Amino acid sequence: MSSGKESRYALILAAGKGTRFRSDLPKVLHRLCGRPMIEYLLETLSATGIDRIFVVVGPGDDPVRQALQGRHLDFVVQERQLGTGHAVQCAVAALSGLEGSLLVLYGDTPFVEPQALERLIQEREELDADQTLLTIELEDPTGYGRIIRDQSGRVVEVIEEKEASPVQKRIREIHAGFNCFKIPALREAVFEIRNENQAGEYYLTDLPKIFAARGGRVEAVLHEPSMSLLGINDRVQLSEADRILRRRIRDAWMSKGVTMINADTILIDSTVEIGADSVLYPGAILEGRTSIASACTIGPGCHLVDAIIEAGARLDGYCIVRDSRIGAGSFVGPFAHLRQNAAVGERCRVGNFVEVKQSSLGDETKAAHLSYLGDARIGSEVNIGAGTITCNYDGLRKHQTQIGDGAFVGSGSQLVAPVRIGRDAYVAAGSTITEDVPDGALGLARQRQIVKPGWAAERRRKCQDEK
Repeated sequence: MSSGKESRYALILAAGKGTRFRSDLPKVLHRLCGRPMIEYLLETLSATGIDRIFVVVGPGDDPVRQALQGRHLDFVVQERQLGTGHAVQCAVAALSGLEGSLLVLYGDTPFVEPQALERLIQEREELDADQTLLTIELEDPTGYGRIIRDQSGRVVEVIEEKEASPVQKRIREIHAGFNCFKIPALREAVFEIRNENQAGEYYLTDLPKIFAARGGRVEAVLHEPSMSLLGINDRVQLSEADRILRRRIRDAWMSKGVTMINADTILIDSTVEIGADSVLYPGAILEGRTSIASACTIGPGCHLVDAIIEAGARLDGYCIVRDSRIGAGSFVGPFAHLRQNAAVGERCRVGNFVEVKQSSLGDETKAAHLSYLGDARIGSEVNIGAGTITCNYDGLRKHQTQIGDGAFVGSGSQLVAPVRIGRDAYVAAGSTITEDVPDGALGLARQRQIVKPGWAAERRRKCQDEK
């Protein structure tokens, strides 16, 4: 028996290319509820009290290394993907001088629970085993490595499906893919792994047989069958995992006071925050770092990405809000589009078919219908009439429109930037404004109307004669 608190480390195998995904993206970076699946495993390890985490990645400018930059991780390069045993061999130099326990995990197992890993580590420490491995019993073990025991019940081998005999294939106890090693024992044994198998790869699952031949101790920790232990090997399994996790996310938010109408149709990323007494209608999609405060309403079909919705705001149906903020008590939609750091103040009205791009609206400003507001700074209590357009692009550069507090912009106006509409100024409906309108002034820029009595009847008569 070992005594005292041992150091704990983890090695994540993340260099696999994910051939069954048929993708250039490494398997562990495929997204699950808005995040790369490996991030869930990293969070679990943090909750397990791991002292240091190593990640095996591919050579060169590896995408996994790029995606995990900024985290406190040690990266190990596997120049060639020659199997799981080879990946661990590549990590031996990084483990030099370390004592204690090493978890070896696959980066495609996002659901594993801290309790399962803690039990695996504790069992290795208490029994001073060279290796503990997590096992489960399945009604249909097809595709998994089988646990081979001797007459005394000791684990002596894990045999892969493709190498198993017909008798061995009937064994229901399988290796769940989670291992814990005594680090000095692992360093001594791992280079005894050979690639004498049908795939020509170095299998990590050869280690129990190697330890048994050396007189070492391998223990199996039998776990109840659970989805949390299964890896994600293709897009079908990724979709199923996504469905399960999204249901958990919805249930968690409903337990905290969020109402969801037809909840199964609502998609919420794991990174989203929602306040109590908010209501989500069918088809809502909430992605990224979206934050919804209390007592908000998100209408049917709304799509929010990295959006901030403040208390009491309401989005009517089919709005798109991306990288933007909506202030408290504002009413947006239906069919509104806010993007690129749009900022809507408090108690505003942004109505149907209004697009706001990289613009700010002060408190109690209204743009109720069919307008485009791009690169604009709009004050408080401004009225933007239907069909107003800020003409912000000259073909080379974007220019800014400024509208002061209390201004009134009539329907069908075009504001040709750069231009400033002053405080309490008026722009007459149908105007094309190319020069600044001072505070309190009226801007009127349209052709004088001409009326020709009887013109329509004469036109019809001429047309009839031509026929």
